[in-house]
Amino acid sequence: MCPTLNNIPVGCNALVKKINASGIKKRRLLDLGLVPGTKVEAVGRSPLGDPTAYNIRGAVIALRNEEASMVQVSKLGN
Repeated sequence: MCPTLNNIPVGCNALVKKINASGIKKRRLLDLGLVPGTKVEAVGRSPLGDPTAYNIRGAVIALRNEEASMVQVSKLGN
């Protein structure tokens, strides 16, 4: 099983593989730029660990762990 976006440590990059959601949740993630093949970097995490900020195509987007867990990724490293 591929790791999910919420498991990527801050400062690491990942490549989006698949969105495991349907309906409006999937549409929202796709609209944010999380389409398969997109490079994503975890850039910061709130003090309590949720949400996490991600750099997606040059925009910094905050996603809660619930949303980020729907995005399967392959880890690229730093």
